[in-house]
This record gives sequence, C-alpha cells and structure tokens, in this order.
Amino acid sequence: MISIPVKLKKPADIEAFAHSLKNPEHTPARIVRVCIGTGCAAKGSRKLYELFLEAAKEHGENIRIEAKCVGCHGFCERGPIVVIEPGEIFYQQVEEPDVAEIFRETVLGGKILDRLLYEDAGTEKKARTEMEIPFYKVQHRIVLAGNGRIDPTKITDYIAEGGYSAIAKVLSSMTPEEVIKEIEVAGLRGRGGGGFPTARKWRSCREADGLPKYVICNGDEGDPGAFMDRSIMEGNPHSVIEGMLIGAYAIGSEHGYMYVRNEYPLAIEHLKTAISQAREMGLLGQNILNSSFSFDIRINRGGGAFVCGESTALMASLEGCTGEPRAKYVHTVESGLRGKPTNLNNVETWANVPQIINRGGKWFAGIGTEKSKGTKVFSLVGKVLNTGLVEVPMGLTLRRIIDEIGGGMRDGKRFKAVQTGGPSGGCIPSENLDTRVDFEELTQLGSMMGSGGMIVMDEDTCMVRVARYFTEFLQKESCGKCTPCREGISQMLYILDRITDAEGQVGDIERLEELAELLEGTALCALGKTAANPVISTIRYFRDEYDAHIRDRRCPAKECRGLFRYEIDEEACKACGICLKNCPVNAITGEKKVPHVIDQDKCTLCGMCWEKCPFTAVLKI
Repeated sequence: MISIPVKLKKPADIEAFAHSLKNPEHTPARIVRVCIGTGCAAKGSRKLYELFLEAAKEHGENIRIEAKCVGCHGFCERGPIVVIEPGEIFYQQVEEPDVAEIFRETVLGGKILDRLLYEDAGTEKKARTEMEIPFYKVQHRIVLAGNGRIDPTKITDYIAEGGYSAIAKVLSSMTPEEVIKEIEVAGLRGRGGGGFPTARKWRSCREADGLPKYVICNGDEGDPGAFMDRSIMEGNPHSVIEGMLIGAYAIGSEHGYMYVRNEYPLAIEHLKTAISQAREMGLLGQNILNSSFSFDIRINRGGGAFVCGESTALMASLEGCTGEPRAKYVHTVESGLRGKPTNLNNVETWANVPQIINRGGKWFAGIGTEKSKGTKVFSLVGKVLNTGLVEVPMGLTLRRIIDEIGGGMRDGKRFKAVQTGGPSGGCIPSENLDTRVDFEELTQLGSMMGSGGMIVMDEDTCMVRVARYFTEFLQKESCGKCTPCREGISQMLYILDRITDAEGQVGDIERLEELAELLEGTALCALGKTAANPVISTIRYFRDEYDAHIRDRRCPAKECRGLFRYEIDEEACKACGICLKNCPVNAITGEKKVPHVIDQDKCTLCGMCWEKCPFTAVLKI
C-alpha cells in the first residue's frame, strides 16, 4: 500500500506523489467503477457498489481487484452505470442480480455480457465503450473529464489524474498577474448565466482597495431541470477547490466560501470530505506548499431560495441576513461580502481554471467561437430519447445537441421548442434549431445561456402553459423587495392563468408585453429583469397559440382544461367497457359491441378514459 503523506511540503511533492500513485506495483489489475451520482444512486447503485466491494474482498486469487465509486457519467437515463477496466467496458441499467455475473464473467473471465451493453436504437449496434455511444461522441469533456473516473472521496484519485498540479505550477512559477493574464488569454466567461469575462472580474477585485478579500463559489443551482453544478460537486469536488485556490492566489484572498443548496446533501458531503483531505495534505490552510500563500474554505448551506443565486442576495445570505439583492451600481468586486472586495464565480467556472493553467489559455481559446470560448455543460432533459448531463464545445448547434446527443424526439413526435437558460431563459422554435449555442446567439433569439438548463419540448406541449409554469416559479421565488418584480410577475401570472383557464381576453397579449417592458426596465435584479423572457419568447414565436386560447377558446396542444374535449372514435372503439368503468362521473355510456359515447355535459375532463383506453380510441379534440 502507498503511504499517504500527512503534508505535501513543496510544489514538486505533488508531481512526485502523483508519479508514485501510478506505479504499476500499486495499480489494481482490475477496476470496477460504479456511478454513485444522484441519478444512479436513486436507482440503487450504492447497493451495487457494496456488492462489488464485497466480491472483490472475497476474491482469493492473486489478482488485485478494486471496486470504486465514481461521480456522474452523464448518461443518467441509462443508470445505474458500471464500467470495467481494463477495456473500459460500459454496462448500463445494471441491477443487483447482475453483479455476480459481471464479476465472474467480465472482471475475472474477460467476457462481455452483451445484454448489459448499450444498443443504439437506429443501428441496433452494441457499444462496448463509452465513446462508441452516440450520446458521448459529439461531446468534448473538460470539466466533466474526471467524472466517472475518480472516486470523489479520495484525494489520491484526483492527484493521480493530474489534480493540484495547476496550483503547484502557479505557486512555483507564476505571479498573480500572470495567472490573470492566462485566464484572459483563455477567454473564460462566467458559466453561471451572466457570461462576464472572468479575468476582468479577477483583476478588478485584485485592484480594489480593502482587506480582507473574499472568494466565493456559487453552488446555489436552482433552475428547474438543472443539475450541472450538482454533478460536478458530487463527482469531482477537488477540481472546484483547486480552481478557487488559483483564483484566491490571483486576487490576493485568504478566505473562501462555498455556498451550496441544502437540497444537495451528497455534494455537501463530498465537498466536506475533499476540504478536509486537502487541509490534511497541506493544500488548504496556512503557508500552502511552504509558500507565503494562505487560503481556506468554509461551506455554507443555502435554504433553497432561487433568488440567492444572484450574487448580492447570496452575499446577504452569507452575512446571516435575508437573501435580497441590492442595487447594482456598487460592484461586489469593490464592496461585496461584509463590504469588502469579493469575487464570485459559479462551480463550473472554477472547475475550468485548473485545466486552463495546466494546458494554457491558448488551448482553451482554441475551443468554441470567437466570443464564447471553451465548452459548456448542459442538463439535457425533456422529450428527447437520451437525457442526461452533456458537455459540448461552444458553438455546437442546438440541432446537433438534440438529434445527435439527445437521439432525437421520443415516440416519433415532432420537435416544437427548446427552452434554454432556466426560468429566465426563452423558448426557441424549430426554425432556429441551427443556431449555434453561445452567449450572443442565444440572447439574440430572446433566450440566454443561463447556467445550462436545456428542456426539449414536443408537439404535445402547450407553450402558453410553459410560459405560465416558469412565471409561477419566478413569482414564488421572488424576494418581493422591489415593487416591479413583486407586483409585475404576479400580474403576468394572473393574466396567464386567465388565458389557460379559457377566460382570456382580447388585449391580454399586449398587457403581457407592457408588463415585460416594465420589469426589464425597473426591476432591481436579474430575476425580475429577465422574468418575462419565457413569456415574450413564446409570444414572439408561438403567438398563434395565444390567439387560439383567447379568441377560439382552443388549446392546440390539448393541454389546457376547458380548451379541448374528449371524444371516442367509433371505428377504434372495441366496446370493452374499460373507459366506462373508470369514469368517475359516469359520463360514458355504451353497451357490449356498441361504440361508447362521452356525454360532454357531464364530462369533467379528468382524462381517466384517455389514460385507461388500451386501444387509443379516446381522442383529444
């Protein structure tokens, strides 16, 4: 066994220790990597890990076998995921009864179990490795490169993969200004939604008067359907810590905070472990690696308020105050936490930093577009075949993400729209699918990059209801500090409620547009200023649906109750009586061998007949 030093004394010790970890004498002959990310864990992967661990311990032959828990691979829909080394054999949808067979046939025998391999729906080809699967082929993994490979609870795994070599390089050969210059050359922009140039923010904070200076990691990810930062913190927490170390050195900070949602217990657990291990090895604390640089990190849990993702509201929460934003004319790099210069970046931004320092700013700038460099992590969810966590080069088109990575639409349905940027983003229609995903082009379409949520919708989605859903979310999450946001979003929701309840009025669209303009011009923070994006983008691209709801009292997608009806297709009806028996209000009549009929006056539109009919004879009209 390798003896882990209590302290790493100097930068060169990291490289030497990493080299010792890769010594063949200490490397297991077989490794079983079990994903314990939240998605796979929800399907029982922790039990799989325990079973593999037990099998490895009981194995008596002279072959070293290690069972390792790893972070999210990204292909969450196909979990639990198990990868076998050597060979990088990728097994998906593994269950407890499969463990013994995998261990016997693959780990010990080297045989492939075809039934556990991924099969492409289009070609029916089996994929043995991750990179043979279409979901992964188009991706370019930088931030997620360690996810699925390293055990997030073992600092030695991170160091063996090159971890903490960037901070060693910085402390041994770079000045703070050289670090900032490298980030500037890379063109790194904030991945939390705003897209502000990272180097400019760092330099402003470094040059600001006042001590101490603070460094904050924003892990308060609150967008519906988003789990990018969560998976990074769960699967590779040391990458975020190392990024913060480098940023703190560049800025001149000794104090760091990680603000993480309390709903992310696994992320918090792994971050705590990682911080403790980094302290033990001399990578956090006083005089790091025997240098004059000192820095430590504290974790603070957020209460789940979406508005605390806004920088000034987050800092107010850190101070123990109510999480409310303040006016933007005072910049946080000059007066942030406790009135001192403060630099805040989100999880993904920090995780990019070590890679940039190790590989160089020019390498990073060579990926992406002219103004949007590098890669972006997205949570791809909704009505696509392959949902999960993806990392793609900036500039890849929406079509390629949805069709090549996502595998296209489910059930042969027609694509309708994709919503990007979280609740403050917009809905992009099919005619714009060839739009490149970068900060500028998404903004031009009335949407935004946001933190990286991407929700795909099909032809059965009512866009008015989509706008209503996000408006309701923002209305509930508004802190209520400023009148435009507090009252304006509530009024927008009232109008949208009316439209989806078949009570829309002529002029409602114009009222929504006026409220949107009011919010953008007068709201205090970005939550209010961008709150109307889902509404305005759906009006812009799907105005005909609003008109149908208001003027025709009809929902084209047949989602809004009262704006469609259920009818039974006489030719398709088998008169089986299932719908009749399940109708809670006895609105269906009919006899054996006679097509059934729905009494429209009695029908409450509960949808029970539509759900229960095995012959799809019940139609939405």
